[in-house]
Amino acid sequence: MATVKKIPQRQCIGCGQMKDKKDLIRILKTQDESIVIDATGRKNGRGAYICANEDCLSKAFKNKGLERSFKMAVDSAVYDELAKELNNIGK
Repeated sequence: MATVKKIPQRQCIGCGQMKDKKDLIRILKTQDESIVIDATGRKNGRGAYICANEDCLSKAFKNKGLERSFKMAVDSAVYDELAKELNNIGK
């Protein structure tokens, strides 16, 4: 009997859809309260996931997705930085 490998699912903080973890980008809150994109998906810290498109990022900004995920205030400059990084990843 073959075992089926379970693919981890995560919810996008923008659109709210459950998707495969490998299809999403992990945003990380580190111990020193800074917010960065975790390209490897393996760094220590609290993670939130978002689709690799600007629509989801703008929805996350409107519905305060990062604030809810990290239980802290997130400056709008963080969203601007994430938009730049998403553009780089998308290319």
